Amino acid sequence: MSTRLKVGIILTVLAIVAVVTALWALVFLHDPAFQIRHAPPPSGFVPGDFEYFYLAFTIISTVNIALLVMVLLTYVSIYNKTRSPFTIGLIIFALAFLLKDVSSHPFVVGLFSFRAYGLGPFAFLPGLFECAALSVLLYLSIRY
Repeated sequence: MSTRLKVGIILTVLAIVAVVTALWALVFLHDPAFQIRHAPPPSGFVPGDFEYFYLAFTIISTVNIALLVMVLLTYVSIYNKTRSPFTIGLIIFALAFLLKDVSSHPFVVGLFSFRAYGLGPFAFLPGLFECAALSVLLYLSIRY
C-alpha cells in the first residue's frame, strides 16, 4: 500500500472519529455554554461548565487516542518485521502515552465524578500540541 493511500485512510479515520466524538459530546453532555462561573458546589457539578474548550478537549483527546492506537499498531508491525529492541522501547512509549490519554479523557474523568473547572483554553492546548507531535510521529513511522 502506498504512503499516500495510508495517509489518506488515516486522515479519513481521524476525521470520522472527531465528528462522532463531537456529536456524542454535544448530545450527551450539552449544557448552556458561557454562563457566569461561580465556585463549584459541594457536589462538584457546575451547570454550564462544559464549554467549547472542554468540547475541543474531548475531541482532541479522542483523536490522540486514535493516533496512539495507530502508532502502536505500526510499531508492533515494525517489530514483527525487524525484531529490534529499539522498537520494543517505542511500543512501551506508545503504550504509556495511550494509558495517559485514556486515563485523562474527559469521559473517563467524568465517569468518576471529577470535573475540570475554569481552565479555559488551557484545557485543550496540551492535547493539541500532543496531537501535532503524534501526527508527525505516525507520518514518519508509516513513511519509512
